Amino acid sequence: MRTCSFLSILVFLVIGGCEGGNESRSADAASRRKAIVRKIAVSEAAGESMLMVGGEAITSGQIIKVPVEHSETAVSLAEYLKPIAKTSSLEEFREQARPQVEEVLMGKISEILLYQEAKRQAGENIDETLEKAAEKEVRRFILDCGGDEAKAEEKLRQMGTDRKSFKENRKRFILSQWHIASKLPENKPITHSELVKCYNQIKEQSLAMPARLQFRLIDIQLARLHIVDPNQGQLEHARGLANELLGQIQAGEDFAELAKKYSHGHRREFGGLWQPIQPESLAEPYDVLAVEAEKIEPGQIAGPIETEGHIFIMKLEDKRSKSYELFEKVQTELEQKIIFERRKKVLEKLNAELMQQVDLNEKDEFIDFCLDKIYRMSNQ
Repeated sequence: MRTCSFLSILVFLVIGGCEGGNESRSADAASRRKAIVRKIAVSEAAGESMLMVGGEAITSGQIIKVPVEHSETAVSLAEYLKPIAKTSSLEEFREQARPQVEEVLMGKISEILLYQEAKRQAGENIDETLEKAAEKEVRRFILDCGGDEAKAEEKLRQMGTDRKSFKENRKRFILSQWHIASKLPENKPITHSELVKCYNQIKEQSLAMPARLQFRLIDIQLARLHIVDPNQGQLEHARGLANELLGQIQAGEDFAELAKKYSHGHRREFGGLWQPIQPESLAEPYDVLAVEAEKIEPGQIAGPIETEGHIFIMKLEDKRSKSYELFEKVQTELEQKIIFERRKKVLEKLNAELMQQVDLNEKDEFIDFCLDKIYRMSNQ
């Protein structure tokens, strides 16, 4: 749903809202691109530091609140770095945490520069178009909240923003993405060879369906056998029991009932039925079962299988070899991934060009301020 709305916004912008872009693009690059980064204020009383990027402020407060991925959830940068801060000296913390803070800062700088460049390229006539597109996004957000504006406002508050800021952020995102899209090669088709190459690159990681086994098992454990005849050893007794059970199974006795009665395995109460499992995950002494399962088909019996301390009788319920999603089935996903990678390359190139315009001499002092603030907050 989000993807469709975003694509429609891009079409709206490209067709209807960018008439003034050509004149802007023909202007002298040196006069249009001036984005000097410099620190303009440090307020110890407010506990805040600030960088200016082409007239826009980045505060230390914004940096330390940026959400980062952690254990499948998002936490603030300050929370993410808190464990390091609590177990390190300030100097150690600065050294360990600097790369993360610098990455967040450079991301913020990149966002600002990209938006400013997009605004220059789009021209003065873009504001009204952006306003309409962003308002549609706000309305869509409210609809996603059941059309309840109060609920939408509360959700925005939980996200650490409000309606006005949300709308402004959507404007910036829409325009920046339009700018990236405008740099993509026009009408460049995705070839079959590109799709095949992409498929081969991701199939092991994303498209593989691992081998799987499911079986019932009578697990005779020598150490748990009750020996009646003192002249008979454990192994001899276990072999005799296994052969007797195998004969009963071949005569039509129910495997599950025999497992419940005679197996010592942890799944005996379930009739010896194991959950589907990947063959390579079977640990000793059960790894021998994967080898035996390769020799038979579902419904067939393997055994007696002797291994140290155990004799197994296995009934194979299901077996699936390792396979991959069919190329034809994932072609749409492959096309989307190729488009994403094209956009990523364009963005990386744009970022590299924009960063060449920036004087970053002041960023180290700003990063130190952010690090010191996180350290103090973590150790209060």
